[in-house]
Amino acid sequence: MGVLELIAGKRLWRGVHVPEFKDQTCHLPIRRLPFPPMLVVPLSQHTGKPAIPIVREGQEVVRGEPIAEADGFVSVPMHAPATGRVERIGLSPSARGELTQAIFIRSYASSSQEVLYGSPQNIDEMTPEQIVLAVQATGVVGLGGAAFPTHVKLRVPEGKKIDTVVVNGCECEPYLTSDHRVMVEDPKAVLHGARVAMKAIGASRAIVGVEDNKMDAVEALRKANGTATDISIEAVPAKYPQGAEKMLIKVLLNREIPSGGLPADIGVGVFNVATLAQIGELLPRRQGLIERVVTVTGPGVNKPGNYLVALGAPVRWVLEQAECTDKATSVVLGGPMMGASIGSFDVPVTKGVTGILVLTNREATQRVFPCIHCASCVTICPMHLNPSQLGMLARKERYEEMASEFHLNDCFECGCCSYVCPSHIPLVQYFRVAKLANRKAKARA
Repeated sequence: MGVLELIAGKRLWRGVHVPEFKDQTCHLPIRRLPFPPMLVVPLSQHTGKPAIPIVREGQEVVRGEPIAEADGFVSVPMHAPATGRVERIGLSPSARGELTQAIFIRSYASSSQEVLYGSPQNIDEMTPEQIVLAVQATGVVGLGGAAFPTHVKLRVPEGKKIDTVVVNGCECEPYLTSDHRVMVEDPKAVLHGARVAMKAIGASRAIVGVEDNKMDAVEALRKANGTATDISIEAVPAKYPQGAEKMLIKVLLNREIPSGGLPADIGVGVFNVATLAQIGELLPRRQGLIERVVTVTGPGVNKPGNYLVALGAPVRWVLEQAECTDKATSVVLGGPMMGASIGSFDVPVTKGVTGILVLTNREATQRVFPCIHCASCVTICPMHLNPSQLGMLARKERYEEMASEFHLNDCFECGCCSYVCPSHIPLVQYFRVAKLANRKAKARA
Protein backbone atom coordinates (compact mmCIF):
# COMPACT_ATOMS: atom_id res chain seq x y z
CA MET A 1 0.00 0.00 0.00
CA GLY A 2 3.04 2.33 -0.01
CA VAL A 3 2.71 5.12 2.54
CA LEU A 4 -0.85 4.11 3.37
CA GLU A 5 -2.47 1.16 5.07
CA LEU A 6 -5.92 -0.17 4.22
CA ILE A 7 -8.13 -0.78 7.25
CA ALA A 8 -11.79 -1.75 6.93
CA GLY A 9 -11.85 -0.35 3.40
CA LYS A 10 -10.52 3.07 4.45
CA ARG A 11 -7.17 4.57 3.56
CA LEU A 12 -5.12 5.43 6.63
CA TRP A 13 -1.79 7.18 7.09
CA ARG A 14 1.04 5.76 9.15
CA GLY A 15 0.87 6.59 12.82
CA VAL A 16 0.63 4.98 16.23
CA HIS A 17 -2.08 3.42 18.35
CA VAL A 18 -1.62 5.27 21.63
CA PRO A 19 -3.52 4.49 24.86
CA GLU A 20 -6.53 6.79 24.82
CA PHE A 21 -7.06 7.51 28.53
CA LYS A 22 -10.40 9.10 27.66
CA ASP A 23 -12.67 6.96 29.87
CA GLN A 24 -12.36 9.40 32.78
CA THR A 25 -14.15 12.18 30.91
CA CYS A 26 -15.65 11.05 27.58
CA HIS A 27 -19.07 10.36 29.14
CA LEU A 28 -19.10 13.36 31.46
CA PRO A 29 -21.38 16.21 30.30
CA ILE A 30 -20.02 19.74 29.97
CA ARG A 31 -20.29 21.69 33.24
CA ARG A 32 -19.78 25.40 33.72
CA LEU A 33 -17.19 26.45 36.28
CA PRO A 34 -17.91 29.48 38.47
CA PHE A 35 -16.11 32.72 37.66
CA PRO A 36 -12.76 33.34 39.36
CA PRO A 37 -12.21 36.59 41.30
CA MET A 38 -9.57 37.75 38.80
CA LEU A 39 -9.46 37.11 35.05
CA VAL A 40 -6.32 37.70 33.00
CA VAL A 41 -7.01 38.29 29.30
CA PRO A 42 -3.78 38.22 27.22
CA LEU A 43 -3.82 40.47 24.18
CA SER A 44 -2.09 37.75 22.16
CA GLN A 45 -4.06 34.49 22.18
CA HIS A 46 -3.66 33.81 18.49
CA THR A 47 -1.30 33.73 15.53
CA GLY A 48 -0.69 37.26 14.28
CA LYS A 49 -0.52 40.70 15.87
CA PRO A 50 -1.74 41.14 19.47
CA ALA A 51 -5.01 43.00 19.99
CA ILE A 52 -4.98 46.67 21.06
CA PRO A 53 -6.71 47.61 24.37
CA ILE A 54 -9.74 49.91 24.05
CA VAL A 55 -10.50 50.07 27.79
CA ARG A 56 -8.72 51.92 30.57
CA GLU A 57 -7.78 50.96 34.11
CA GLY A 58 -10.69 51.40 36.50
CA GLN A 59 -13.32 51.08 33.75
CA GLU A 60 -16.35 48.87 34.35
CA VAL A 61 -17.09 46.28 31.65
CA VAL A 62 -19.99 43.92 31.06
CA ARG A 63 -19.66 40.32 30.03
CA GLY A 64 -19.15 40.06 26.27
CA GLU A 65 -18.12 43.69 25.77
CA PRO A 66 -15.16 44.29 23.42
CA ILE A 67 -12.09 45.24 25.45
CA ALA A 68 -9.42 45.08 22.73
CA GLU A 69 -9.61 45.55 18.97
CA ALA A 70 -7.83 43.65 16.22
CA ASP A 71 -4.58 45.15 14.97
CA GLY A 72 -4.98 44.48 11.26
CA PHE A 73 -6.42 41.54 9.34
CA VAL A 74 -4.32 38.76 10.92
CA SER A 75 -5.48 39.62 14.41
CA VAL A 76 -8.65 39.24 16.47
CA PRO A 77 -10.40 41.32 19.15
CA MET A 78 -10.84 40.34 22.80
CA HIS A 79 -14.05 40.49 24.82
CA ALA A 80 -14.71 40.73 28.55
CA PRO A 81 -15.20 37.19 29.90
CA ALA A 82 -17.06 38.51 32.96
CA THR A 83 -18.79 41.62 34.24
CA GLY A 84 -16.40 43.53 36.48
CA ARG A 85 -13.78 46.25 36.62
CA VAL A 86 -10.51 46.58 34.71
CA GLU A 87 -7.99 46.48 37.54
CA ARG A 88 -4.91 47.03 35.42
CA ILE A 89 -3.32 46.54 32.02
CA GLY A 90 0.13 45.06 32.30
CA LEU A 91 2.41 42.07 31.96
CA SER A 92 1.31 38.52 32.74
CA PRO A 93 3.13 35.15 32.52
CA SER A 94 2.26 33.08 29.44
CA ALA A 95 2.38 29.38 28.69
CA ARG A 96 5.48 29.97 26.53
CA GLY A 97 7.33 31.25 29.58
CA GLU A 98 7.54 34.89 28.54
CA LEU A 99 5.63 37.89 29.85
CA THR A 100 2.89 39.28 27.62
CA GLN A 101 0.52 42.23 27.82
CA ALA A 102 -2.85 41.41 29.36
CA ILE A 103 -5.99 43.03 30.70
CA PHE A 104 -6.74 42.14 34.33
CA ILE A 105 -10.46 42.13 35.18
CA ARG A 106 -11.78 41.76 38.72
CA SER A 107 -15.16 40.08 38.35
CA TYR A 108 -18.16 41.23 40.38
CA ALA A 109 -19.15 38.43 42.74
CA SER A 110 -22.71 39.78 42.95
CA SER A 111 -23.25 39.86 39.16
CA SER A 112 -25.47 37.32 37.38
CA GLN A 113 -22.77 37.25 34.66
CA GLU A 114 -25.40 37.32 31.94
CA VAL A 115 -24.03 38.19 28.50
CA LEU A 116 -25.27 41.75 28.04
CA TYR A 117 -23.54 42.61 24.80
CA GLY A 118 -24.61 41.66 21.28
CA SER A 119 -27.46 41.97 18.77
CA PRO A 120 -29.04 39.64 16.18
CA GLN A 121 -27.80 39.53 12.59
CA ASN A 122 -29.11 37.62 9.58
CA ILE A 123 -26.31 35.49 8.14
CA ASP A 124 -28.42 34.47 5.14
CA GLU A 125 -28.35 38.07 3.88
CA MET A 126 -24.58 38.49 4.32
CA THR A 127 -22.01 38.30 1.54
CA PRO A 128 -18.90 36.10 1.96
CA GLU A 129 -16.79 39.18 2.70
CA GLN A 130 -19.27 40.34 5.33
CA ILE A 131 -19.15 36.89 6.93
CA VAL A 132 -15.34 37.06 7.08
CA LEU A 133 -15.44 40.42 8.86
CA ALA A 134 -18.24 39.27 11.18
CA VAL A 135 -16.27 36.17 12.18
CA GLN A 136 -13.24 38.37 12.88
CA ALA A 137 -15.43 40.50 15.15
CA THR A 138 -16.31 37.40 17.21
CA GLY A 139 -12.63 36.84 17.99
CA VAL A 140 -12.91 33.14 17.11
CA VAL A 141 -9.64 31.34 16.37
CA GLY A 142 -8.82 27.70 15.80
CA LEU A 143 -9.93 26.02 19.02
CA GLY A 144 -8.17 22.75 18.26
CA GLY A 145 -4.97 24.22 19.65
CA ALA A 146 -3.42 26.10 16.73
CA ALA A 147 -5.29 29.37 17.52
CA PHE A 148 -4.98 30.63 13.94
CA PRO A 149 -7.58 33.35 13.25
CA THR A 150 -10.56 31.60 11.65
CA HIS A 151 -11.63 34.53 9.50
CA VAL A 152 -8.27 34.43 7.71
CA LYS A 153 -8.94 30.81 6.68
CA LEU A 154 -12.40 31.84 5.45
CA ARG A 155 -10.97 34.30 2.93
CA VAL A 156 -10.03 32.25 -0.12
CA PRO A 157 -6.58 33.14 -1.51
CA GLU A 158 -6.60 34.79 -4.92
CA GLY A 159 -6.51 32.21 -7.69
CA LYS A 160 -7.74 29.38 -5.45
CA LYS A 161 -11.13 27.65 -5.47
CA ILE A 162 -12.36 25.58 -2.52
CA ASP A 163 -14.99 22.94 -3.16
CA THR A 164 -15.03 21.08 0.17
CA VAL A 165 -15.07 22.01 3.85
CA VAL A 166 -13.53 19.32 6.03
CA VAL A 167 -14.70 19.47 9.64
CA ASN A 168 -12.15 17.92 11.99
CA GLY A 169 -13.89 15.98 14.75
CA CYS A 170 -11.20 13.35 15.28
CA GLU A 171 -9.67 14.55 18.58
CA CYS A 172 -7.08 11.78 18.44
CA GLU A 173 -4.91 13.24 21.23
CA PRO A 174 -5.01 11.04 24.38
CA TYR A 175 -6.97 12.27 27.42
CA LEU A 176 -8.82 15.07 25.58
CA THR A 177 -12.60 14.84 25.17
CA SER A 178 -13.79 18.46 24.87
CA ASP A 179 -14.48 18.23 21.11
CA HIS A 180 -16.22 14.89 21.66
CA ARG A 181 -18.66 16.41 24.16
CA VAL A 182 -19.30 19.45 21.95
CA MET A 183 -20.33 17.13 19.10
CA VAL A 184 -22.57 15.06 21.36
CA GLU A 185 -24.19 17.97 23.19
CA ASP A 186 -24.33 20.70 20.55
CA PRO A 187 -24.32 19.07 17.09
CA LYS A 188 -26.66 21.68 15.57
CA ALA A 189 -24.15 24.44 16.32
CA VAL A 190 -21.39 22.43 14.64
CA LEU A 191 -23.47 21.94 11.50
CA HIS A 192 -24.60 25.58 11.47
CA GLY A 193 -20.99 26.71 11.72
CA ALA A 194 -20.05 24.34 8.89
CA ARG A 195 -22.69 25.90 6.63
CA VAL A 196 -21.44 29.39 7.51
CA ALA A 197 -17.94 28.29 6.47
CA MET A 198 -19.30 26.76 3.25
CA LYS A 199 -21.02 30.02 2.33
CA ALA A 200 -17.99 32.14 3.15
CA ILE A 201 -15.55 30.16 1.01
CA GLY A 202 -17.98 29.05 -1.71
CA ALA A 203 -17.79 25.30 -1.02
CA SER A 204 -20.63 23.09 -2.23
CA ARG A 205 -20.22 20.40 0.42
CA ALA A 206 -18.80 19.63 3.85
CA ILE A 207 -17.56 16.38 5.35
CA VAL A 208 -17.32 15.87 9.10
CA GLY A 209 -14.62 13.34 9.98
CA VAL A 210 -15.01 11.68 13.39
CA GLU A 211 -12.91 8.78 14.67
CA ASP A 212 -14.85 5.52 14.96
CA ASN A 213 -14.25 5.36 18.72
CA LYS A 214 -16.76 8.22 19.10
CA MET A 215 -19.84 6.69 17.48
CA ASP A 216 -22.16 8.55 19.87
CA ALA A 217 -20.84 11.78 18.34
CA VAL A 218 -21.31 10.40 14.81
CA GLU A 219 -24.91 9.48 15.58
CA ALA A 220 -25.65 12.84 17.24
CA LEU A 221 -24.35 14.72 14.18
CA ARG A 222 -26.22 12.48 11.74
CA LYS A 223 -29.46 12.91 13.67
CA ALA A 224 -29.04 16.69 13.75
CA ASN A 225 -28.21 16.71 10.02
CA GLY A 226 -31.40 14.83 9.14
CA THR A 227 -31.90 14.35 5.40
CA ALA A 228 -29.59 17.19 4.33
CA THR A 229 -27.17 16.18 1.58
CA ASP A 230 -24.76 19.13 1.61
CA ILE A 231 -23.03 17.78 4.75
CA SER A 232 -21.98 14.18 5.35
CA ILE A 233 -20.66 12.65 8.56
CA GLU A 234 -17.96 10.00 8.16
CA ALA A 235 -16.48 7.66 10.77
CA VAL A 236 -12.74 7.24 10.16
CA PRO A 237 -10.36 4.71 11.76
CA ALA A 238 -9.03 5.73 15.16
CA LYS A 239 -5.28 6.11 14.91
CA TYR A 240 -2.97 8.90 15.99
CA PRO A 241 -2.44 11.46 14.35
CA GLN A 242 -5.67 11.04 12.37
CA GLY A 243 -6.70 14.58 13.41
CA ALA A 244 -3.81 16.21 11.53
CA GLU A 245 -5.30 18.02 8.53
CA LYS A 246 -3.02 16.33 6.01
CA MET A 247 -4.00 12.90 7.33
CA LEU A 248 -7.70 13.67 7.54
CA ILE A 249 -7.87 15.13 4.03
CA LYS A 250 -6.13 12.03 2.68
CA VAL A 251 -8.45 9.57 4.39
CA LEU A 252 -11.65 11.48 3.51
CA LEU A 253 -10.86 12.80 0.01
CA ASN A 254 -7.72 10.94 -1.09
CA ARG A 255 -6.02 14.28 -1.83
CA GLU A 256 -2.48 15.16 -0.76
CA ILE A 257 -1.26 18.60 0.27
CA PRO A 258 2.05 19.30 -1.49
CA SER A 259 5.16 19.90 0.57
CA GLY A 260 5.05 23.44 1.88
CA GLY A 261 1.47 23.83 0.65
CA LEU A 262 -1.88 24.51 2.28
CA PRO A 263 -5.28 22.77 2.09
CA ALA A 264 -6.51 25.58 -0.19
CA ASP A 265 -3.97 24.39 -2.80
CA ILE A 266 -6.07 21.24 -3.28
CA GLY A 267 -9.50 22.86 -2.92
CA VAL A 268 -10.12 22.16 0.76
CA GLY A 269 -10.78 24.22 3.89
CA VAL A 270 -10.26 22.50 7.25
CA PHE A 271 -11.87 23.63 10.51
CA ASN A 272 -12.08 22.15 14.00
CA VAL A 273 -15.54 21.16 15.29
CA ALA A 274 -15.34 23.37 18.39
CA THR A 275 -14.35 26.33 16.22
CA LEU A 276 -17.37 25.90 13.97
CA ALA A 277 -19.65 25.32 16.96
CA GLN A 278 -18.61 28.70 18.36
CA ILE A 279 -19.22 30.38 14.99
CA GLY A 280 -22.62 28.71 14.81
CA GLU A 281 -23.49 29.99 18.29
CA LEU A 282 -21.92 33.46 18.31
CA LEU A 283 -22.35 34.79 14.78
CA PRO A 284 -26.18 34.98 14.72
CA ARG A 285 -26.10 36.87 18.04
CA ARG A 286 -23.17 39.16 17.09
CA GLN A 287 -21.29 38.14 20.23
CA GLY A 288 -17.64 37.50 21.03
CA LEU A 289 -15.73 34.45 22.21
CA ILE A 290 -15.49 34.64 26.01
CA GLU A 291 -15.38 30.99 27.13
CA ARG A 292 -14.52 27.54 25.87
CA VAL A 293 -14.80 23.86 26.84
CA VAL A 294 -11.62 22.52 28.44
CA THR A 295 -10.92 18.92 29.44
CA VAL A 296 -9.30 18.87 32.89
CA THR A 297 -8.00 15.39 33.53
CA GLY A 298 -5.10 13.14 34.46
CA PRO A 299 -3.92 11.13 37.45
CA GLY A 300 -3.28 14.34 39.38
CA VAL A 301 -6.90 15.52 39.74
CA ASN A 302 -9.78 14.11 41.77
CA LYS A 303 -12.58 15.73 39.75
CA PRO A 304 -11.77 15.31 36.07
CA GLY A 305 -14.31 16.68 33.62
CA ASN A 306 -15.18 18.76 30.58
CA TYR A 307 -15.59 22.26 31.95
CA LEU A 308 -16.89 25.43 30.34
CA VAL A 309 -14.22 27.88 31.48
CA ALA A 310 -14.18 31.67 31.18
CA LEU A 311 -11.19 32.78 29.09
CA GLY A 312 -8.62 34.35 31.36
CA ALA A 313 -9.28 32.04 34.30
CA PRO A 314 -5.91 31.22 35.94
CA VAL A 315 -4.87 27.58 35.58
CA ARG A 316 -4.24 27.51 39.33
CA TRP A 317 -7.88 28.40 39.99
CA VAL A 318 -9.20 25.82 37.50
CA LEU A 319 -7.12 23.11 39.15
CA GLU A 320 -8.51 24.08 42.53
CA GLN A 321 -12.02 23.48 41.20
CA ALA A 322 -10.94 20.08 39.82
CA GLU A 323 -9.23 19.24 43.15
CA CYS A 324 -5.63 18.91 42.06
CA THR A 325 -3.87 16.39 44.31
CA ASP A 326 -0.60 16.84 46.18
CA LYS A 327 0.93 14.14 43.93
CA ALA A 328 0.74 16.36 40.84
CA THR A 329 4.19 17.13 39.47
CA SER A 330 3.57 18.37 35.91
CA VAL A 331 0.78 20.31 34.20
CA VAL A 332 0.43 20.18 30.42
CA LEU A 333 -1.75 22.51 28.37
CA GLY A 334 -3.22 20.26 25.69
CA GLY A 335 -2.55 16.54 25.44
CA PRO A 336 0.57 14.47 26.13
CA MET A 337 1.59 14.17 22.47
CA MET A 338 1.49 17.80 21.30
CA GLY A 339 0.86 19.77 24.48
CA ALA A 340 3.40 21.88 26.36
CA SER A 341 4.26 21.72 30.05
CA ILE A 342 3.89 25.01 31.92
CA GLY A 343 6.27 26.44 34.45
CA SER A 344 3.72 28.52 36.35
CA PHE A 345 0.19 27.83 37.57
CA ASP A 346 -0.57 31.54 37.17
CA VAL A 347 -0.87 31.40 33.37
CA PRO A 348 -4.46 31.95 32.17
CA VAL A 349 -6.70 29.73 30.07
CA THR A 350 -6.61 31.13 26.53
CA LYS A 351 -8.52 30.45 23.33
CA GLY A 352 -6.18 27.68 22.19
CA VAL A 353 -6.25 25.63 25.41
CA THR A 354 -8.05 22.36 24.66
CA GLY A 355 -7.19 20.63 27.90
CA ILE A 356 -5.30 20.77 31.17
CA LEU A 357 -3.52 17.49 31.84
CA VAL A 358 -2.18 16.93 35.34
CA LEU A 359 0.49 14.23 35.66
CA THR A 360 2.18 12.71 38.68
CA ASN A 361 5.84 11.78 39.07
CA ARG A 362 5.08 8.28 37.76
CA GLU A 363 4.01 9.54 34.31
CA ALA A 364 6.16 12.64 34.00
CA THR A 365 9.64 11.34 34.86
CA GLN A 366 11.68 9.69 32.11
CA ARG A 367 15.43 9.30 31.75
CA VAL A 368 16.88 10.10 28.30
CA PHE A 369 19.36 7.62 26.82
CA PRO A 370 21.55 7.82 23.68
CA CYS A 371 20.01 6.98 20.31
CA ILE A 372 20.40 3.27 19.47
CA HIS A 373 19.65 3.78 15.75
CA CYS A 374 16.68 1.40 15.82
CA ALA A 375 14.83 3.44 13.13
CA SER A 376 11.51 3.18 14.97
CA CYS A 377 10.97 6.92 14.50
CA VAL A 378 11.71 6.66 10.78
CA THR A 379 9.24 3.83 10.33
CA ILE A 380 6.43 5.59 12.16
CA CYS A 381 6.72 9.19 10.92
CA PRO A 382 3.52 10.13 9.03
CA MET A 383 5.46 12.60 6.85
CA HIS A 384 8.25 10.14 5.96
CA LEU A 385 10.97 12.24 7.52
CA ASN A 386 14.07 10.99 9.30
CA PRO A 387 13.53 12.13 12.91
CA SER A 388 16.74 10.45 14.08
CA GLN A 389 18.86 12.45 11.62
CA LEU A 390 16.95 15.63 12.41
CA GLY A 391 17.49 15.03 16.12
CA MET A 392 21.23 14.65 15.71
CA LEU A 393 21.42 17.85 13.64
CA ALA A 394 19.33 19.68 16.24
CA ARG A 395 21.72 18.72 19.03
CA LYS A 396 24.54 20.24 16.97
CA GLU A 397 22.38 23.34 16.33
CA ARG A 398 22.52 22.85 12.56
CA TYR A 399 19.02 24.22 12.28
CA GLU A 400 19.19 25.69 8.77
CA GLU A 401 20.45 22.38 7.38
CA MET A 402 17.49 20.62 9.03
CA ALA A 403 15.09 22.78 7.01
CA SER A 404 16.95 23.01 3.70
CA GLU A 405 18.05 19.38 3.35
CA PHE A 406 15.85 17.30 5.64
CA HIS A 407 12.42 18.98 5.29
CA LEU A 408 12.03 20.10 8.90
CA ASN A 409 9.11 22.35 8.02
CA ASP A 410 7.06 19.38 6.80
CA CYS A 411 7.00 18.13 10.40
CA PHE A 412 3.72 19.08 12.10
CA GLU A 413 5.00 18.08 15.55
CA CYS A 414 2.63 15.16 16.16
CA GLY A 415 5.09 13.59 18.60
CA CYS A 416 4.93 10.05 17.16
CA CYS A 417 8.73 9.90 16.98
CA SER A 418 9.14 10.85 20.63
CA TYR A 419 6.44 8.35 21.63
CA VAL A 420 8.07 5.32 19.98
CA CYS A 421 11.67 6.20 20.86
CA PRO A 422 13.00 3.53 23.27
CA SER A 423 15.65 5.99 24.46
CA HIS A 424 12.98 8.59 25.40
CA ILE A 425 14.70 11.27 23.31
CA PRO A 426 12.44 14.36 23.19
CA LEU A 427 12.70 14.67 19.42
CA VAL A 428 9.63 16.82 18.87
CA GLN A 429 10.91 19.35 21.42
CA TYR A 430 14.20 19.53 19.50
CA PHE A 431 12.27 20.24 16.31
CA ARG A 432 10.27 23.03 17.93
CA VAL A 433 13.47 24.69 19.11
CA ALA A 434 14.95 24.36 15.62
CA LYS A 435 11.90 25.90 13.95
CA LEU A 436 11.90 28.80 16.39
CA ALA A 437 15.61 29.41 15.78
CA ASN A 438 15.04 29.42 12.01
CA ARG A 439 12.13 31.85 12.33
CA LYS A 440 14.25 34.20 14.42
CA ALA A 441 17.13 33.96 11.95
CA LYS A 442 14.78 34.73 9.05
CA ALA A 443 13.32 37.72 10.92
CA ARG A 444 16.81 39.10 11.61
CA ALA A 445 17.75 38.66 7.94
